Amino acid sequence: MPHPLAVSPRAATSEYPRTVTVETPLDALLREVRACRLCELYLPLGPRPVLRADSRARVLIVGQAPGTKVHATGIPWNDPSGDRLRDWLQVDRDTFYDERRIAIIPTGLCYPGRGRSGDLPPRPECAPRWHPPLRALLPRIELTLLVGQYAQAYYLGARRRRTLTATVHAWREYLPEFLPVPHPSPRNTRWLQVNPWFAADVLPHLRARVHELIR
Repeated sequence: MPHPLAVSPRAATSEYPRTVTVETPLDALLREVRACRLCELYLPLGPRPVLRADSRARVLIVGQAPGTKVHATGIPWNDPSGDRLRDWLQVDRDTFYDERRIAIIPTGLCYPGRGRSGDLPPRPECAPRWHPPLRALLPRIELTLLVGQYAQAYYLGARRRRTLTATVHAWREYLPEFLPVPHPSPRNTRWLQVNPWFAADVLPHLRARVHELIR
């Protein structure tokens, strides 16, 4: 196990003074998470945990699991769903990917593969293994955005309503810690059309609260 003080290999001189990088407990945990092989046998594209976190973040986004494009790039929400999510939040890419402001930890950290009607659910081993230790090292989180049914099932448990629509409609009950929203996938465009209250009631509060926390 490396010493927590990693010294630059260049010899310290007057021209090149010694530099020391201190590895924090969160840095060490993220390194461990990114090396995880817990579900390797079940992942058609192999393990590639995708997440971002910094102990200064005040907003946490918990989605479902990376898709193929996110798996290929290693950048969370780097797809049309992410474009819609950023529009919901009214933030640009630089702000969205600023780990000091927004942490991103999906329910399943790796692409789970494809089923008959879309991507498979997140692997069940993932969230119980990694979310508790990660959350313990994110002490400043004040709002956790629960994107989609899998994030809501894990974090809300028995408090979740019978359907995603009912859970999102009851969003005020979960404040200030959580705010459930549907997945911003293009597949859910119809849901957004038949539930206009989401854009009218939920999004204004979501935007205001996120901007208050990340400014």
